[in-house]
Amino acid sequence: MSWTARFKTLAIALALPVALAGCGINTIPTREEYAKAKWADVQNQYQRRADLVPNLVETVKGYAAQEKSVLVEVTQARAQATHVSVDASTITDPAKFKQYEQAQNQLSGVLGRLMVIQERYPELKSNENFMELQSQLEGTENRISIARRDYNDAVRAYNTELKTFPGVIWAGTLYKADKPMQPFEATTEAQAAPKISFAPAAPAPSSSAP
Repeated sequence: MSWTARFKTLAIALALPVALAGCGINTIPTREEYAKAKWADVQNQYQRRADLVPNLVETVKGYAAQEKSVLVEVTQARAQATHVSVDASTITDPAKFKQYEQAQNQLSGVLGRLMVIQERYPELKSNENFMELQSQLEGTENRISIARRDYNDAVRAYNTELKTFPGVIWAGTLYKADKPMQPFEATTEAQAAPKISFAPAAPAPSSSAP
């Protein structure tokens, strides 16, 4: 082979990876890994919340043991949320993803009820441990909301790449096994941090005799 032919072969070998990269061959796996990283962030924040629940329940129990039904619901919801099986396939499996999402939303709902009962117990509202746990919970709920938003943005970009040019070409050839990912579709109430009001309850209207 002549020197010129060898040079052309080398030039083609060097140019090919650049050309493929310019055609978006790496976009799908890059966006897939980014979405998976955001999914890990969501899981970490949910685990952080789950770790707060036992201490929160015990603190409330010490001042409001009569709220047994709410305490039991919170404990059960936490158990369900932490026992739902989650792995790498969850975000591409609609049924598994929905199960995980519903379990977390249920815990969000009962935690909101737990925080509201403090209005009936002044001693609980002044307890330093409770106030610290409440602050941590509110912060974690906010981080969960942000993590879910970032995950949804990453999933949207990944799913769009699978369906649009030039990604659709690679999705139908090199990345046939790649499936669309599931976004969160929680209600506004489920994603919001518990709303805590420190205003005194309004007195009940008194009835007067005619």
